[in-house]
Amino acid sequence: MKSDRWCDFDRLRQIVSSQFVCGNFSIHGRTHWERVERNGIWLARRNNANDLVVRLFAWFHDSKRINDDTDDGHGKRGAEYVLSMRGKLFDLEDSALNLLVYACTWHTDQERSDDPTIGTCWDADRLDLGRVGEIPNAYYMSTDFGKTVAEAGSFYTFLKDEDDEKA
Repeated sequence: MKSDRWCDFDRLRQIVSSQFVCGNFSIHGRTHWERVERNGIWLARRNNANDLVVRLFAWFHDSKRINDDTDDGHGKRGAEYVLSMRGKLFDLEDSALNLLVYACTWHTDQERSDDPTIGTCWDADRLDLGRVGEIPNAYYMSTDFGKTVAEAGSFYTFLKDEDDEKA
C-alpha cells in the first residue's frame, strides 16, 4: 500500500545517522537500519503494509539508543524523535503517523501485532537478528510471510520467486 505523503530519504538518512550517539559501528546503527528498510520494503509488498511507514520505522526505531545493551525507553525516545521530525524530513497522514509512533514505541516490548503495517515493521527488524548471532523465531513474527521467512531461515529462498514475478 502506497502512502500519498512524502519523505526526503537522503536528508533523513544523513541527519538520523549523524545524530546517533552509539556511532558508526553500533549493532543498532546505520547498517542495521539499512537492512531493516530493505527487509521492510520486501515484506510490505507481501503484507499490504504502508511502505512509507515501514521505511521510516527502519530509520527511527533504534535511532535514540544510548547504548547497544539493554536500553529501556529507546523506542519511546525514537517515537518522540519521529514527532519532532514530522514536516521537516517527512510527512504522513495522522493515521499513518500513529502507526509509526506505536511501532517505534513498542518494538521491543510487544511480541506481535495484528496490524499489517506494525507487524511488517517488527518483522523487518526481527529478521535482522542474525547480526547479533540470534536466529529469527517464527513465533515472534507478526505476519504470515514473516513467519514463513523465519522458518526458512533466510530471504534468499524467496528471491528466485521474486525475480520470477518481475519477469
